Amino acid sequence: MLIWFLPVFLIFLLIGLPVFFALLAAPGLLLWLNGQERDVALLYRNVYNGMDSFPLMAIPFFMLAGELMNRGGITERLVEFSQALMGHLRGGLAHVNILSSMLFAGLSGSAVADTSALGSMLIPAMEKQGYTRRFAAAITAASSVIGPIIPPSGIMIIYAYVMGESVAALFLAGIIPGALVGLSLMLMVKLMADKYDFPVASRKTTWGERGQASLKAFFPLLTPVIIMGGILGGVFTPTEAAAVACAYGLFIGVFVLRSLRISEIPDVLSRSAATSAVVLLLVGAAMAFKTVVSLSHAPEILAEIILGLSENPLILLFLINLLLFIVGMFLDAGPAIIILGPVLGPVFTDLGVDPIHFAIIMSVNLTVGLATPPMGLVLFVASSVSGERISAISRAILPFLAMEIIVIFLVTYIPALSMAIPRMTGFAN
Repeated sequence: MLIWFLPVFLIFLLIGLPVFFALLAAPGLLLWLNGQERDVALLYRNVYNGMDSFPLMAIPFFMLAGELMNRGGITERLVEFSQALMGHLRGGLAHVNILSSMLFAGLSGSAVADTSALGSMLIPAMEKQGYTRRFAAAITAASSVIGPIIPPSGIMIIYAYVMGESVAALFLAGIIPGALVGLSLMLMVKLMADKYDFPVASRKTTWGERGQASLKAFFPLLTPVIIMGGILGGVFTPTEAAAVACAYGLFIGVFVLRSLRISEIPDVLSRSAATSAVVLLLVGAAMAFKTVVSLSHAPEILAEIILGLSENPLILLFLINLLLFIVGMFLDAGPAIIILGPVLGPVFTDLGVDPIHFAIIMSVNLTVGLATPPMGLVLFVASSVSGERISAISRAILPFLAMEIIVIFLVTYIPALSMAIPRMTGFAN
């Protein structure tokens, strides 16, 4: 009977039950109907146990660091730096939006934070330049998915926690795929700019002006260097790196740039705590859900079904990408990784796919799902920030989703794109 936990979970989602409650209600109901009341108690105890983890503390710390950077005016400096580099191109503000997302990704690692911070600034600016509001919201949502791919990444911390992989290796493996997503979106903007005669955002800046913009952005851009340098150098763990990023963001905002007031800090803490609570509750519920996954023997059954479809790993990877893409439309990336990682990871590892490579396939695919209609989380955030209807943003985002799907398959079938940097640095074989 427990094998029905996934269909029941999907039914709960379709009738509008929040993901957190659906993750607990579906397996809880089936355990109760199956007469396993003792396992029901275990299920709900695992909600707390799933959150009680030192590695997971990196997530609220990184969210706090992103909030400190955003409130301290660092987002504006990144946008100014991006505009100095790319504002003179046709479709310049769209390019600036994408480059800003790539830079902001190195600070927060959150697609939602990216959409909210950059969208509130760039969507009105793009509309003033002559872009439609739905296009501005669509490019903001599409580029925000870079946030969880380029390190630091919350979902990669979750994957490493669940699957026992190296956080540093996953962070390094995400650099090239994240850059590829950004470049593919810029290519689509270039094609659309030539066809629809997009406006130029600003005149071409001089090298002196670019130097000034670089100096303004120097301290923010140093953040990912400190984070990754400390982790790779063995100076601190990813969780400690996240705490260092918070301290650095606070110091820069209050004492160096003087753009963050002490009186604003309580609000920053409360906002990041609320956001972190949502993520950690979902992680806790998903870890409890995982208990029923193991009790139901679903991994073994699914492995048999998958291997029965084909013995060719390339065909199976294609089919799994379709599955992940569909799952990503309805389920947030973190819970999806916790639920599907232990089910799918061992199957593909046995087929010869490197565990780090498969982690990146899952992470990139499910992250793109955050911007995929009908339930993509960043679509709702972009709609809230822009005031545009989700249906309108969903139509405008389709060309950008097409480019991101191409990147997913490039990452899937060219392992070197994700494995090159971890291998060069000795974090992968």
